[in-house]
Amino acid sequence: MDRSNKPASIGVGASIPQPTVKVNGNAIEATLPTGESVSVHLYGATVTSWKLANGQEQLFVSSKAILDGSKAIRGGIPVVFPVFGPPPPNHATSSLPQHGFARSQNWEFLGKSSSESLGKKDSTVKLDFGLSSSMLSEQFRKAWPYEFGLVYSVILSPESLETSIHVQNKGSQPFDFHVLLHNYFKIPDVSKIRVQNLQSLTYTDKTDNAKNKQETSKEISITGETDRIYLDTDPTAPVSITQDGKALFSITREGLNTVTVWNPWVEKAKGMSDFGDEEYKGMVCVEPGAVKSWQVLEGGDAWEGTQTIRPRL
Repeated sequence: MDRSNKPASIGVGASIPQPTVKVNGNAIEATLPTGESVSVHLYGATVTSWKLANGQEQLFVSSKAILDGSKAIRGGIPVVFPVFGPPPPNHATSSLPQHGFARSQNWEFLGKSSSESLGKKDSTVKLDFGLSSSMLSEQFRKAWPYEFGLVYSVILSPESLETSIHVQNKGSQPFDFHVLLHNYFKIPDVSKIRVQNLQSLTYTDKTDNAKNKQETSKEISITGETDRIYLDTDPTAPVSITQDGKALFSITREGLNTVTVWNPWVEKAKGMSDFGDEEYKGMVCVEPGAVKSWQVLEGGDAWEGTQTIRPRL
């Protein structure tokens, strides 16, 4: 039937711009409509780039980093699991290399989620990566024969980068482990930055025979080789990297109660084949972890740790 007063057709509103995700060789790259981007290498599920909307890179990756899968990537955000540092003797991890195997295995890209499915109002993208015992090399399966599953999530928003590690014991035997997110931050000048909000904490000084010391300074300056593990931190209290009173990065954590501060300085930098001699000047590692003691995971149980990094321009 013809009607003289037909309702006007309802226009379809313009679709909300969505993040783009693409595979580039061995890396997964995501870009927000606002311009922020992140790149995650499948080798180690290592975040190798995080850029702000203006294109400013936030992470340090050495010019000598090896990206062919023959060695852990020097820079970005490597994932440390199931042991931090050289494995102790007479322990279940004692046959593993320093920092375990997660950073030197190929992970699986499990897929992406966007703002709508994440319940976010702003433009956000989540990338998930998986590693399980069945994916390990025979060498690592023999060295650490536990049934496990890891899911590593990288969430990029205009305001922050969040990385989260979910550990599941898929077997019947309990295992213990360390977890650490080994952030390499790109900074203008290491001599000018300060690390804040670690005052009064006990730390283990690995440059001084692993002695436990008390932090008395409100601002930690880097004036030589630095390798400290700050214990019993409050995960909700931000640890900040500042320069001239201005915050370059602010890091909050969930489930991660240690913070390691590292810079190799002159001599150690020269001794690393995958690190430029002068590159220590433009980087600092501030690494949330759970490495004070072993996390024990019973069969069927799960554990999760998260960090959220907020940059300041």
